[in-house]
Amino acid sequence: MSYPHLFEPITLNRLTLRNRIVSTAHAEVYAETGGLPGERYIRYYEEKAKGGLGLAICGGSSPVSIDSPQSWWKSVNLASDAVIEPLARLAEAMHRHGAKIMIQATHMGRRSSYQGEHWPHLLSPSGVREPVHRGNAKIMEVEDIRRVIADFALAARRVKAAGLDGVEIAAAHQHLIDQFWSPRTNQRDDEWGGSLENRLRFGMEVLQAVRAEVGADFCVGLRMCGDEFHEDGLSHDMLKEIAARMSETGLIDYLSVIGSGADTHNSLANCMPPMALPPEPFVHLAAGIKSVSKVPVMHAQSIRDPVQAERILAAGMVDMVGMTRAHMADPHLVIKIRDGREDQIRQCVGANYCIDRQYYGQDVLCIQNAATSREASMPHLIAPAPRQRRVVVVGAGPAGLEAARVARERGHEVVLFERQPQVGGQILLAARAPQREQMAGIVRWLDMEIQRLGVDRRLGAAADRSMIMDQRPDIVVLATGGRPHTGQVPAWGVAEGLAVSSWDILSGQVEPAGKVLVYDALGGHAGFGVADYLASRGSLVEIATPEVKVGEDTGGTTFPIFYRRLYAQGIIPSPNVWLEGVYAEGDKRIAVLRNEYTEALEEREVDQVVIDNGVLPDDALYRQLKPLARNRGQTDVRALFAAEPQPCLDWPLEDGEFLLFRVGDCVSMHNIHGALYDALRLVKDF
Repeated sequence: MSYPHLFEPITLNRLTLRNRIVSTAHAEVYAETGGLPGERYIRYYEEKAKGGLGLAICGGSSPVSIDSPQSWWKSVNLASDAVIEPLARLAEAMHRHGAKIMIQATHMGRRSSYQGEHWPHLLSPSGVREPVHRGNAKIMEVEDIRRVIADFALAARRVKAAGLDGVEIAAAHQHLIDQFWSPRTNQRDDEWGGSLENRLRFGMEVLQAVRAEVGADFCVGLRMCGDEFHEDGLSHDMLKEIAARMSETGLIDYLSVIGSGADTHNSLANCMPPMALPPEPFVHLAAGIKSVSKVPVMHAQSIRDPVQAERILAAGMVDMVGMTRAHMADPHLVIKIRDGREDQIRQCVGANYCIDRQYYGQDVLCIQNAATSREASMPHLIAPAPRQRRVVVVGAGPAGLEAARVARERGHEVVLFERQPQVGGQILLAARAPQREQMAGIVRWLDMEIQRLGVDRRLGAAADRSMIMDQRPDIVVLATGGRPHTGQVPAWGVAEGLAVSSWDILSGQVEPAGKVLVYDALGGHAGFGVADYLASRGSLVEIATPEVKVGEDTGGTTFPIFYRRLYAQGIIPSPNVWLEGVYAEGDKRIAVLRNEYTEALEEREVDQVVIDNGVLPDDALYRQLKPLARNRGQTDVRALFAAEPQPCLDWPLEDGEFLLFRVGDCVSMHNIHGALYDALRLVKDF
C-alpha cells in the first residue's frame, strides 16, 4: 500500500479506528432551532463516512452550559437532553458506513457574545475582555465553577447515551478551560489561580467529572493549544508540561493539538491557516507535545494531501492527522487515496471561505464544492442521465468548467468553447495576487476532470452564434463571465485612459507605475490582491475604499493575513472615501476622494489609478441567442431554488431547437462558490 501509516488502524481506549484520518471538530453552523442536529447536519457527516473516513469529531465548540451561547452561530447544544435523539441518529448513520463519531464539548467562557438568546452574563476566570468576540464577562464565583464542572459531566452523559463513540473536551482556542490555564487570562489569587497546579485545577476537575460519568471504557479526548504566541500567555514549554501532566492522569485517551492561541484577530488567522501560510505550519508544536505525551496525539492544521499526511505519520510526529477542510473540499478523499485515484481528489486550496463564513455567523460552505453540506439536494457523485443530449458550454471559468464537468458526468456529449488559450477565467487573475497562488488549484482540478471525462475542449475559440449553431446543440450553457465595471462613474476617466482596471494590472496588460492609488469599491479579495501585487513589484501604494476598513469583506481569518502584508509593504490604507473622479495634470493623475462622513474632498497626485469595482455581465452572446432559444434563455428560479429539474427539459424539441441557460457572472456578479453552485444545481438534472 502506498500509504501504510495512513491506513493503519489505531485504538483509543477501546475505540478502534479503521485509519488515521480524522475530520476534527469545527463549528459547522448547521444545527437547527434549539441547537439540534437535523437532516443537513447528519448528511454532511455521513458523506464523509461513505467516503472512508476513520473518525469524525463533530460539533466544534458545542456548549455544555446554558450561559455559553450557541444560537448566533448554531452550534450543537449539549446542555439539553433534547440533543440525545438526533445525536443517536447521527451515530447510527456514521456506524452504518464503518466510521466512528465523537463530539467536542466546551464552555466558551468569555469567547462569545452575550447578545442573543437569554442575553447571559458571560463567564471568565478574571473578567479579562476577549477582543475578537468583544466578550465582556463576569469573574466566576466558586458556585459558577462547580456548576460548570457538573455541566460538563451531564453533557458527557448525553453524548454516551446517544451512542456516540467518545467526547472531546476543548481546552484550545481560548475556551474556558484554557482561560483558566493561561496567565494571560487567569489572574485569580484563590485555589483556581496563581500556580500552575491551581490554574490546571478547573480543567482537571472537569476531566475527573467527565470520566466518573462515562466510565473507564469510553473514549475521552482533550484538545489543546501548542503555543499561545503571546509573551504573557502559555509558551510551548509550558504547554508541554501541561500535556505531560494531563496524559499521566489516566483521564484522557488522546490529545488533539493545534498551534496558536486565538483571542486576537491576528492569532485567530493562525488557527485555520489560509493558503498564505506554509503547509502544516504548526506540526512541530504537536510533535513537541507528542514527545512528552503518554497518549496518542492528533494534529490538524493545513494538512491537505495524502503524501503530506503520510510523511507526518511516518516521521512519528503525530499519531493521527486531521484533514478537516480537505474533507469539505472532497468528502470521498479517503476512498480515492485507498483506490489510487489521488489525481481525482478535489484538493482544498486553503481559501478559508468555509471558516470565514462561520465568523460571520453564516453556514460553512466550501468555496469549490457546492455539494458539501447540501447533500440532501446536491450530489457529490453525478448519476447518469436517462438519455444523451448534446451540450455546448461557452466560457471556461469556474461556472463553465463545472457545467461541462457535470454534463459530461451525466453522459452527455459536451463541447466547451473558451476564447482564451487557457481555462480559468477570473480565477487566473486572482491567483496572480501574492499569497493567493493556490486559487489556481480550483481550476486545475476542474480542468483535469473534464479532460479525464472526455469533454471536447476548444481553447482559443471565441464562440459566436454560428459556431454554436453548427454544433446542433440540445442545450447551450453560457458562462461568459463579466468585464470590469469601471464605467459606472464616467469621471473616473477609464475610457480616456486616466485610470485602469485591476484586470489590466493583474493580467500584465498594463505595467505597474511608481506611485499608485488603488480604489477598491467592494472591500473584497480582488482590491486588496491588486494592491498587494503592485506593492510587491515596487510600487508605492495607497488603497482607498468606501468601506469601514480595508479588506472589510475578506473574512475573519483572511483579513489579518492581508494586514500583515499591508504593514510589511507600507501600503497606505484609506477607508471611508469615495473616488469622485480622476483628471490629468501633466504626466500625473489627480484622484479626487470624498470622505463618506464629512463630505470633504481630498486630492492625491499619483502616477496611476487602478480601480476594482467588480464586474458587469458579458451578455452580448446571450442577447444574440435568446430569441432563438426554445425557452428564451429563461431559468425557472422556483425549480432552481428547489433543486428540481427545469420544466423545459421535458419539452419536445424540433430539429434545430435548443434550450439556453446562463450561469455565473454573465447573469450578475457572484463569487466563485456562487458560480459553481449555479452550474451544479442547474446541470445536475440535464
